[in-house]
Amino acid sequence: MTSEITLFVNPTAGRGRGAHAAQPAASALRAAGFSVRTILGENAEDALARAREAVAGGTGALVAVGGDGMAHLALQAVGGTRTPLGLVAVGTGNDFARALGLPVRDPAAAGRVIAEALKGARLRDVDLGRVDGTWFGTVLASGFDSRVNDRGNRMRWPTGRFKYDLAMLAELAAFTPVPYRMTLDDGEVREIEATLVAVGNGSSYGGGMKICADADLADGLFDITVVGDCSRTTLLKVFPKVYKGTHLDHPKVTVHRAAKVELVAQGITGYADGEPLGPLPLTAECIPGAARLAVP
Repeated sequence: MTSEITLFVNPTAGRGRGAHAAQPAASALRAAGFSVRTILGENAEDALARAREAVAGGTGALVAVGGDGMAHLALQAVGGTRTPLGLVAVGTGNDFARALGLPVRDPAAAGRVIAEALKGARLRDVDLGRVDGTWFGTVLASGFDSRVNDRGNRMRWPTGRFKYDLAMLAELAAFTPVPYRMTLDDGEVREIEATLVAVGNGSSYGGGMKICADADLADGLFDITVVGDCSRTTLLKVFPKVYKGTHLDHPKVTVHRAAKVELVAQGITGYADGEPLGPLPLTAECIPGAARLAVP
């Protein structure tokens, strides 16, 4: 492995934590003997092009500094390659890093973990989801949760997590269950009424909401959580349980496991790793061992 690695930085992650986190992470990597060069990019498209260029050029590792959005962008550069990915998780959610047992909001510690993993070849191959060529590491969301994302993204005020709390209340007031057609592993089409369908490669989204609590990053399968046709009252009762994963025991919740899932519904946008994929229908496939991660 080359000793030159690439730091892939989102300066705006976590209300500016990305820019501040890059320096201690880089210092930890340099102290371990690595040569570090940094990619910022003028925008996401430019940054991704530079990251892909670094991977194609044989960088020893790509180290993403930011939150789940930055991890998602980095996966587009390393997915399907053998280039290791390190995560310095300093964003708002950090669900992918949590699933891997990595330090969160401690860039120096994350830098040391990555350095030790690279020097000791302590790398873990994990599955990724793929939708029309786009990779994702955590959860593909659709339904109530994706509508909350839609509304929150349109809101200019307030900022931060509170914006999405307000968006959730607004969507809850207007929400009705969605008719879905779901096909697992090219089997028969299932017609269901659902509040949401979440396709989990990882277990959580939204900063620790364990929507697919039992998902395993290395089993070659998605955990697909279907929350059925809940009333608003039931949804309000079930929702808090998602932080511990105990919602999976509710009679309105079912879990399926499959390597491929097709979702069809009207007026629903799919989000993966918190990033918009586009309107349903969407087909997601679980690709075993598609990324190599530097882990503790």
